[in-house]
Amino acid sequence: MDDSAPRLRPAETSGVRMRIGCRLRYQLTQPTPIIAMLNVHYSRFGDLERADYLVTQPSVPLESYRDGFGNWCTRMVAPAGDFTLSTDGIFRDTGRPDPTAPDAAQHAVQDLPCDRLGYLLGSRYCDTDLLSEEAWRLFETTTLGWARVQAICDFVRSSVSFDYMEASATRTASETLAGGQGVCRDFAHLAIALCRCMNIPARYCTGYLSEFGQPTPHPPDDFAAWIEVFLGGRWWVFDPRNNSPRMGRILIARGRDAADVPLTQTFGPNTLTQFDVWTWDVKDDPVEAPSGSRN
Repeated sequence: MDDSAPRLRPAETSGVRMRIGCRLRYQLTQPTPIIAMLNVHYSRFGDLERADYLVTQPSVPLESYRDGFGNWCTRMVAPAGDFTLSTDGIFRDTGRPDPTAPDAAQHAVQDLPCDRLGYLLGSRYCDTDLLSEEAWRLFETTTLGWARVQAICDFVRSSVSFDYMEASATRTASETLAGGQGVCRDFAHLAIALCRCMNIPARYCTGYLSEFGQPTPHPPDDFAAWIEVFLGGRWWVFDPRNNSPRMGRILIARGRDAADVPLTQTFGPNTLTQFDVWTWDVKDDPVEAPSGSRN
């Protein structure tokens, strides 16, 4: 979770090799500027065995830059008609679940680094002003630090029902709590808002989350949202949607909430006609697996 430098991959790594990528197809009625945020985050770039380059069809000029949070963004102008964005890389994962630290302490606000203070404030989807009183009623007596964050995630997981059919691009954290249903971004926004109300810096993350180690049948692959909280001098992953450590979690972008990290931002009318995401074990992929590796 260190923001300062990419994590280097050892020459020999146990774990799993994952084929990761996506394909998004749009129907556009006019030339349309697009900003895409679809590549693995620089902090995990050292784990890429094959880079997940962004490819467009038809091909257009691409310009890349880092946003204010350090996320890698690519801008372009897509022509009218059928337009596809895709990535396809191979990623080496440790095969270990998200790290935990039950003794990680909560910082007093006055002791927080200055660049963490912004993650205590309300944001577009994390309306702390409407949730502060309820947050203190629910969590004031919980133990500071890791246990308090876990109590918040437990509460969110038990209070919100996951339903793809209830996805909404405008739902705020307080609306999620009131309605009791949503998708992974809503779980994340509610947990972030409650953490911030309790003076714990929290930020929104989006990326790939594999089904490695999960019982079958697996749902279709999709992008996922989770959170990071600042405890004990570093950022830690929490996942209020699944509420358990997971394998194969690959960060793409992070920000204050989903408004900061749209995977694609289109500046004009469009219809999304195809949306595919994959996080496959390479040994189970007939295209990538070495001869004789399949069962």
